[in-house]
Amino acid sequence: MDGYLNVVLQNNVEFDSELPEFRTQGGVHIHADRLTVTSPVLMWVKALDLLLDKMKGVGLDFSRVRALSGSGQQHGSVYWREGATETLQQLHPDQNLHQLLQDSFSVSDSPVWMDSSSRQQCQDLQAAAGGALTLAQITGSRAYERFTGNQIAKLRQTRAEEYRRTERISLVSSFAASLFLGGYASIDFSDGSGMNLLDIRARSWSKICLEATAPDLERLLGAPVPSTSVLGPVSSYFVHRYGFSESCRVVAFTGDNPASLAGMRLQQGDIAVSLGTSDTVFLWIQQPHPALEGHVFCNPVDWEAFMALLCFKNGSLMRERIRNECAGESWEHFSAALRDTPLGNEGNLGFYFDTIEITPAAVGVHRFDPEDNKVSSLSPQVEVRALVEGQFLSRRLHAERLGYSIIPGTRVLATGGASSNKDILQVLSDVFNAPVYTIDVSNSACLGSAYRALHGLAAESGASFSDVVKKAPEPQLVTTPHPAAQEVYDRMLKRYARLEESVLQESRP
Repeated sequence: MDGYLNVVLQNNVEFDSELPEFRTQGGVHIHADRLTVTSPVLMWVKALDLLLDKMKGVGLDFSRVRALSGSGQQHGSVYWREGATETLQQLHPDQNLHQLLQDSFSVSDSPVWMDSSSRQQCQDLQAAAGGALTLAQITGSRAYERFTGNQIAKLRQTRAEEYRRTERISLVSSFAASLFLGGYASIDFSDGSGMNLLDIRARSWSKICLEATAPDLERLLGAPVPSTSVLGPVSSYFVHRYGFSESCRVVAFTGDNPASLAGMRLQQGDIAVSLGTSDTVFLWIQQPHPALEGHVFCNPVDWEAFMALLCFKNGSLMRERIRNECAGESWEHFSAALRDTPLGNEGNLGFYFDTIEITPAAVGVHRFDPEDNKVSSLSPQVEVRALVEGQFLSRRLHAERLGYSIIPGTRVLATGGASSNKDILQVLSDVFNAPVYTIDVSNSACLGSAYRALHGLAAESGASFSDVVKKAPEPQLVTTPHPAAQEVYDRMLKRYARLEESVLQESRP
């Protein structure tokens, strides 16, 4: 598999430069209201044409591919026009996909994850469900403007004729799977969890949410399926045009975030922390506790488990600012400050939000001394540790609120730019009282899709995901927690939670 995967990872299509006829910026159209953001469906189709031609051009022998899967940006939706199913089943291999499917969509530009124009529909859905928290307990998330159900509700209300002509609604992931399948692919449980429509515990569409969104919606969505499902053989179009084997199987596609969890090979109790411009936390959890913040999805590699996702805007850019102000613009001095200050920072705590944070919804810099008095400044070294400890206490606090718990064998898997700094990772290890490993997971969603294709074949005989990927490269151990870390940070976590409430109160208008 490795050689084939490398070919996939090394080939891509740049929407703006390689498909200029669609006139996108960053692959999207930002509308005049600055809230509505869409992408042309045919651009995605044509991109697949180009990608497959590129891979064939460098000698990839598609006949050796036993199974395929993939991922798509979460929350986006595709609207198939009446009659499209017949078109998918009768694709002629002498023509490109985008030529064959140019009349197959009732909506030419798809709403995508960047769209924030469905506020009213979010309010309506939460009211129908009995409130934001009740909706989160059903679907794993409170109502979000980018989530698919709210986008469907808006389209039905504002573009009724296009909606009337729709015979199937896909997610971006199941849309891509449909192209390979030659028929409508089912939405998988994991990506379906990002719609505000799926009951994540029952793993079926929520009747309350469907009725609040649009009439006859269950028929348009089709029944959701486990993420390991083998949907069927690859379409004859790909057999004759690209040389795929007739025995090649299409495994359910999923969202980019669930695919990344697979690519990082999380196990029960693990937590993955991506330390980038924004910090993202991926969790493997058994008993979820959906809240008003963060997201809980069905787990893409274990149907009895769940995954959670938390995003924090103030990540590396915040760390860089404090480095510049308190460590002479030097990461070496920044690291020295962490080494030279004690665990717990002698009770000094900080909340650092240059931009309004997602979790929690607070803004500003808030510093506290050991007696919980707010102070205007800290010494440079103390400030550095207050920032890093505060960031990781926040990650742990909100992870535990979603149902995460540290268990024997828990690992913290670190990736992203800041994961190269061992002293930052030492604080991460101490706060979570768990060993920290680093993983090289550039293109983790693509890698996870390859793992999931293999797992789809093996799952039919009862093999677990961990069995399937056991020969993959292991993450590298970087550091372990100090012996005193658990006592220090269990105590600090309670204090941090209490002070966060006061910060939230101060941040509210």
